[in-house]
Amino acid sequence: MIFSKKLILWYLQNKRSMPWRETKDPYRIWLSEIILQQTRVAQGLPYYLSFVESFPTVFDLASASEEQVLKLWQGLGYYSRARNLHFTAQYVANELNGVFPNTYKGLLELKGVGDYTASAIASISFNEPAPVVDGNVYRVLSRYFGIDTPINSTQGIKEFKKLAIELIDLEKPADYNQAIMEFGALQCKPKNPYCIVCPLNDSCVALEKGKINELPVKLKKLKIKKRYFNYTVFIINDEYTILQQRTGNGIWKGLYEFPLLEGEGYTEESIPSDKVFQDIIDGASYDLTAYTKEYLVHKLSHQHLYTRFYIVKLGEMPNISDEQKIVNFKEVHNYPVPILLGNFIDSFFKV
Repeated sequence: MIFSKKLILWYLQNKRSMPWRETKDPYRIWLSEIILQQTRVAQGLPYYLSFVESFPTVFDLASASEEQVLKLWQGLGYYSRARNLHFTAQYVANELNGVFPNTYKGLLELKGVGDYTASAIASISFNEPAPVVDGNVYRVLSRYFGIDTPINSTQGIKEFKKLAIELIDLEKPADYNQAIMEFGALQCKPKNPYCIVCPLNDSCVALEKGKINELPVKLKKLKIKKRYFNYTVFIINDEYTILQQRTGNGIWKGLYEFPLLEGEGYTEESIPSDKVFQDIIDGASYDLTAYTKEYLVHKLSHQHLYTRFYIVKLGEMPNISDEQKIVNFKEVHNYPVPILLGNFIDSFFKV
C-alpha cells in the first residue's frame, strides 16, 4: 500500500472528533486554521467554539469591532492573527459578498492566509490537491524519508513542499492533508513517537537508521531579547484606574495596558522621578508601593518580558494623555489585554 493510502487508512481509524471536521464551510475552516496556527488543539478548541457562537457567519465577524475580536482572542497570543482575521472578514464580507475564494491561489490573496492555510482551506472546502506543510508534516516527511535538510531553511522549505506535492492523494486531498497532520500530532510525535505500532515502521528511514530523535533538523532560533516592563496601576478614589491602548507595530498592538515604564532598574524610589509618572501625577499627593517584589517572566517567541506591577493610590483625578482613559474598576475586565495583564486584573480587580 502506498504512503498516502496508509496515512488515510490510519486517519479514518484514529482521527479525533473536531467540530471543524464536520463541515466544509470555508468560513469555519478558515476560522479554525487561523486559531490553530501556533496553538495546540486543546487550547484552540474553546476559542473556536466561542468565535462560532459569537460570530456564526463572516458577516457577523466583519461587523464586530476590533476590540470585540481582540477580547475574544485574549490569551491566544500572536495578536496580529486576530487583527488579520478581522480585516479579512471585512474584506470577504464587503468586497466578495461573503464568498471565500475557491482556489489555493485565490485564498493566498487574503491577508493573514499563507501557504499552509490556503492549502488547508482549498483541499478541505474545495477538494483541490494543495498539500499542507506544517510542523507535523515536516516531522513525518523528514523522519520517513530520512531528510536532514533544515526545515526552516530556504532550501528545506522548497524541498519539503516539492515532496508534499508529489505525495498528496489526488482523489482525496482533504483526507490526506488532515491525515498527515493528525499522524504527526498523535503518532509521529516530537518526543517518544509510537514507532512500535506505526503503520509506516517497515519503511521509515529514521527508524531504520536510529535517527528518530535527530530529525527533523531545525536551524537555531534567534537570540532571545530581554525587556523590562514596569506597570503603574493607578487606584483613583478606590474606584477608577488608567488604561492605555498599545499602538505601533510591536507586540500587543491594539490591546490595553496600564501606564508603562519600560527599562531595567525601576524601583519604588526611582519611579517618582520618571517624566511619564510625573505627567500623570501632576503634582498631586500619592502613595506608591510595589505589588510584585520580584520580576514576573512572561515568555514570547523572540523576547522575554520581565514584569513588575506598582500600585499608585490617588485621591484626585490625574492628568492623562489622549491615549489614556479613566476606567471604572467594574469595567476594566471588558477591555482586551495581554494574558499577562489579564491574570493580574482577575486577581487584583475582583468584582
